Amino acid sequence: MSDEYFAAKGALKLKGVADSGLKKKKKKKKKDIERQMEANIRRDIQPNTPSEEEPPVIPECRYTEAEHRFKERQRKMEAERILQKANKTHKEKVEDFNRHLDSLTEHFDIPKVSWTK
Repeated sequence: MSDEYFAAKGALKLKGVADSGLKKKKKKKKKDIERQMEANIRRDIQPNTPSEEEPPVIPECRYTEAEHRFKERQRKMEAERILQKANKTHKEKVEDFNRHLDSLTEHFDIPKVSWTK
């Protein structure tokens, strides 16, 4: 056996199919000098004193009053559900499930399947 492995690099080419001609454009990297110049220009444009800046804009409430009530109600319901599930131990849950299965009619029982009869 040879220890060397060969792999085809690049896209697969199919016989009889013309090249689609779609190629990705390579991004040009900016030189460090250009980056520094742009940073200097940005610093000069931005105001240096906080008094010249506008006061921060407080975002408006994006929910209506009804949506707030709905979300609050959902949070309360979820909290109740979590407390209810955490209230019982595993043993109690199994006992409740068995009681539920006993209360069902025989209609829901799984029928026995036998190839001999």
